Amino acid sequence: MAQPVQLKLSYFGPDKAQTFQAGIKPFVDAVNAEGKGVVSIVIYADGALGKSIAEQPALIQKEVADIAWVVPGQTPYRFPDDEIFQLPGLARDVREGTLAYTRLVAAGRLRGYQDYFVVGAYVTSPAFIHTRKPVASIAALRGLKIRANNAIEAEALERLGVIATVMPVSQVATAIKHGAIDGAVVALPGLFDFGIADVATHHFHLAGGGAPVAMLMNRKKFAALPDAAKHIIHKYSGEWAAAHWIEAIAESEKQGLAVLRSDPKRVFTEPSQHDLDTASRAVRSLIDGWAAANTRNRDLLRHFEADLSVIRSTVR
Repeated sequence: MAQPVQLKLSYFGPDKAQTFQAGIKPFVDAVNAEGKGVVSIVIYADGALGKSIAEQPALIQKEVADIAWVVPGQTPYRFPDDEIFQLPGLARDVREGTLAYTRLVAAGRLRGYQDYFVVGAYVTSPAFIHTRKPVASIAALRGLKIRANNAIEAEALERLGVIATVMPVSQVATAIKHGAIDGAVVALPGLFDFGIADVATHHFHLAGGGAPVAMLMNRKKFAALPDAAKHIIHKYSGEWAAAHWIEAIAESEKQGLAVLRSDPKRVFTEPSQHDLDTASRAVRSLIDGWAAANTRNRDLLRHFEADLSVIRSTVR
């Protein structure tokens, strides 16, 4: 009897991380349960196959890993169209962002994915600002050094008077602890998964964009699998993977916000209407400028907003 195909999955973080539990574990558990005797996935967490977040796509291309958890914002030259998901003020929550990402990938509208079979395309809940010193307004942010996840997020911060720097989430806690930065824009899973909550105890709930993350597989490897293995992997990819991510991250966000609001050692601040209006004007200017940059951006924004309209009309 032929041995089952064994696939290696690379994850740069710990297997207790919320992103692992919401994105990787459901897919791997489902494939391994149904694929007994056909296909199995072995997880290499904690950077066992490669610790660099930016190098995860290369691990797949070099066949060091068959599947990897990828943060497209760390390699914008590979995934240039993923900027659309980083723009603040478009997708309002994890559901909208994730479903739109999943559908744009499935429609082949995003560059950079031609060498990969996309297992899952996810967007985090909108990130917001966490600092080591009190911040209760946009005025208090001006001049602070704040970490951003990507160039789009950095530009949005700079329009509010912040000194922004793009930095991998794995480096944020150390940078805040040693005073290299004053805080960071991070979605809730990253706040707790990477120890940032331990050093940043002031939370300014000014929602920004989400961060796209994806689980990608070497397309040639997928194509070479037995049909039975391809069927199983395909079954638990795409919309199935998106639904499990949305449910888990939405619940995690609810619990995380409750912790931040109730912990007496923390200060959680909702922005004033004046600050919301100020941020909205800055965001609209950013989106308009991004769309005006070229025809591709304009067309992609049109498709994205059309998808969001359909998603919002769907009963939850």
